[in-house]
Amino acid sequence: MNEPNFNWNASAFFERLTASNRHARENGYRFYRVSSLEGFHDALGTMLSTKALVAVSDTSQGYTSLENTPHTRRVKLVFLAMRHKVGDMVAREKCMDNMRELFRQFMSMLIQEKTLLEENSIYLDPRINFNEIDRYFFTGCACAFFQISLDTYTDLRYNPDEWLTPDNNP
Repeated sequence: MNEPNFNWNASAFFERLTASNRHARENGYRFYRVSSLEGFHDALGTMLSTKALVAVSDTSQGYTSLENTPHTRRVKLVFLAMRHKVGDMVAREKCMDNMRELFRQFMSMLIQEKTLLEENSIYLDPRINFNEIDRYFFTGCACAFFQISLDTYTDLRYNPDEWLTPDNNP
């Protein structure tokens, strides 16, 4: 069973990967922590001074399952963007290829991280979707994102000490 407050820090993981990956460094990727799609859009505002970026949302979607083995699922979003000449679809496709390669290299490290996470009863969903964002999302920028889903055991045993009773209600 994992520690009650153990949580995988996706931001720190991808920040470390962005800083240590040759492909990311050679192509000018900068790391950003954002909150949601709106935060990613704000980070895109730096694209005049940044060639490419990796942005991880510090928020997550998720749910708690009450069936069989109770667990909580959290979905983390990782955004990628790379600047290109406005209207140049050939350059845009090269940027997409570049981001696809970065994604592949990140996954080669995530597969190793998966083993470490499982030691703490955190399980990665083996299916990680890479999504390319429409060319009109941000002018002069190719954008994509992927989602990582993690499941953790959730202790849902009733504990009377967590509840007030008529005898101990202030």
